[in-house]
Amino acid sequence: MIGFLLKKNLYDFWDNFFKIAIINLGFIASVAFPVFVPPLLASSLVLQMGALLVGILWCFVYLSAAAFSLKSVSDYGNFGFADFFGSLKTIWPMGLVLGGFVFLGYILATVVIPFYLSMNSLIGLMLAAIVFWTLMAGVLAFQFFFAVRARLDTKLFGVIKKCFLIFFDNPLFCVFSLLCNIIILIISFFLALLAPGPAGMLLFLDEGLRLRILKYDWLEANPDTPRRAIPWDAILIEEREKTGSRSLKSFIFPWKD
Repeated sequence: MIGFLLKKNLYDFWDNFFKIAIINLGFIASVAFPVFVPPLLASSLVLQMGALLVGILWCFVYLSAAAFSLKSVSDYGNFGFADFFGSLKTIWPMGLVLGGFVFLGYILATVVIPFYLSMNSLIGLMLAAIVFWTLMAGVLAFQFFFAVRARLDTKLFGVIKKCFLIFFDNPLFCVFSLLCNIIILIISFFLALLAPGPAGMLLFLDEGLRLRILKYDWLEANPDTPRRAIPWDAILIEEREKTGSRSLKSFIFPWKD
């Protein structure tokens, strides 16, 4: 399953390279606000934090629309920029919610944990550890927030619940997904975040969740299947046929086929 996920994600990314790069360009422009505006308001901590919050919220609203649009790529489809703006009208509240969670996580990581550690006591160390591992669980679960919203549920509490259900049922896969996206992010910095970039990361998460849903569909249709012996070869037969295979030549020079 992991090999197929990486292969399909690479194919889908390459086939939609320019659209993904344009989405990333829009995100870079969005990030400019929370990066450059708050330092200009250093004389007022309230204004500085307010500008940072507004910038973070907008960035996540933008990412929510990107994730909703990229879902069609995972489903072997396509999307236009009219679809992007249509998605923005639909899913922006979820972007605000996740942006709020991220801002809260930022406060916990930069203010609360250092405060507990500064207590120089066993209780402070224990509280810092609890907050840290709570944040880690949140990161692992909420990385699928937009994908869950796009595919499984439209209600906020339903999305949150399913994020944690996916995490507790697939902890290793969640860790693998986070590590892959860290690698994608590192690669993206060498390409000025234009590729694969945030859009590539969102696409990877949606692809991964989509395949996990196939597993649950199989288990529902075949309840006697042991959970430790999921027949991925059988589950992915149709997916492999749709994805196909490419030689290096056809991958780099598709117009020569």
